[in-house]
Amino acid sequence: MQKARINLASTEVDKLNQICNSIREIAEKTGVTIYGPIPLPTKRLKITTRKSPDGEGKASFDRFEMRIHKRLIDLGLDERALRLVMRVPIPEGVSIEIEMLES
Repeated sequence: MQKARINLASTEVDKLNQICNSIREIAEKTGVTIYGPIPLPTKRLKITTRKSPDGEGKASFDRFEMRIHKRLIDLGLDERALRLVMRVPIPEGVSIEIEMLES
């Protein structure tokens, strides 16, 4: 059986869940088997910088963090369902990868 693996990544979890819900609705309408969305570990990118631009004064620091949330969805391969998934409007800041798998 062939299936399509969809990888989603974003810094905003709300947009990610919105796309996952729309893909799930498409799968229910077309009757395709769906596994997921499987939440993958969140990547945290941390940067610590000193507040004062020069070396003088108090040694106080700013800590910044950006989180990248990921989801994985496996869809049974159906041409109609895949065409509908490709037409889903993707908000800015969300990356999506679709690959075909042989199982």
